[in-house]
Amino acid sequence: MKYSLILLLMISLNCFGQDYKTQIAQHRKGYMEDFLKDESSPLKKDDLQFLRFYDADSTYRVMATAEMLVNETSFVMPVFSGTGQPYARYAVLKFMLKGKPMKLTLYKSIALANNPQYSDYLFLPFTDDTNGQATYGGGRYIDMRKGDLKNGTVVIDFNKAYNPYCAYSGGYACPKPPDENHLITAVEAGERLFAGEKKH
Repeated sequence: MKYSLILLLMISLNCFGQDYKTQIAQHRKGYMEDFLKDESSPLKKDDLQFLRFYDADSTYRVMATAEMLVNETSFVMPVFSGTGQPYARYAVLKFMLKGKPMKLTLYKSIALANNPQYSDYLFLPFTDDTNGQATYGGGRYIDMRKGDLKNGTVVIDFNKAYNPYCAYSGGYACPKPPDENHLITAVEAGERLFAGEKKH
């Protein structure tokens, strides 16, 4: 009986692993298709073959506690080229990653908050110890929505971390992740360095 339960558990975990990889594969397929739908995209169809990703790894999908921030004044988040964009700190997310306690700040864009179509969008930019080596030197982003935060918790999936447009081409005003969002660890998940030539 005990052996059967262990076998069943192993099969269940294996199925979850396969399902999760399929889910991430579907997510990345949609991500690549979005480049072709966006008129301001830096990439064309022939460029998509040069996108690189880490293998899907469910250990980089973590549950975080969310400490909501109130009465936060807006600030200008610097961009890699340009004057910056107004954001407000929305919540502090605390979680365990690879056995270490971590935290990141989640932001909301002031410009998007005033647009009914995107008013629930939230922004999680971060840097980590892979930047400039295996991943884009300027850091990576994760998109969230207000509805993702439930009962003081939210799932952070680093497998969905992606590069800003500045990783592929100049001429874009990409927000620079604030210093408070540097993770002192190598986040080996999500999008890697672009393998094609950067456009200017």
